[in-house]
Amino acid sequence: MTGARIREIRTQRGLTVAQLAEAAGVSTGLISQVERGRTDPSLETLRKIAKVLQLPLFSLFQEQDTKAVSVIRENNRMLVASPVGGITYSRISPGHGRLEMLKGHLPPGGYSAVEPWSHPSEECVLVLEGRLIVEVSGVQHDLSVGDSCYFHSSLPHRYLNPGDTPVDFVIAVTPPSY
Repeated sequence: MTGARIREIRTQRGLTVAQLAEAAGVSTGLISQVERGRTDPSLETLRKIAKVLQLPLFSLFQEQDTKAVSVIRENNRMLVASPVGGITYSRISPGHGRLEMLKGHLPPGGYSAVEPWSHPSEECVLVLEGRLIVEVSGVQHDLSVGDSCYFHSSLPHRYLNPGDTPVDFVIAVTPPSY
């Protein structure tokens, strides 16, 4: 499903597999395997592809349903996991529109990215369970249950779990971006 969507958007943009791979800094073989559904790309690879295609990351999984009211059942959420850092995101918004809502989960010692990264949005995170460090422009903000943090996502940022218990949180991103 994701690979087919990447292929669809790539061809709409008039890009070859080689052009997309070069611009994303990944191998042509990887793009080909992803598009054919033979491998699942990492979260970092998806971010690179989305950036080249100038799309929000989760739009690679986007449903084309634009109902005025959408109900997203917990067992039908889109799930993205990163093999690096251990973070998982499930999309709790419908996948279209100007607001993206994600539920994040970080295991003890986990992180959202090796290095802080930025994208053109605004972000607000709310801690549901555990302790979360929100690092923005090199400054660490320590959040506990019920605490929230708002920032411009154009500033380099990432999420860290310094504790020995998992952390669950909700993120609102507007507009959705890579």
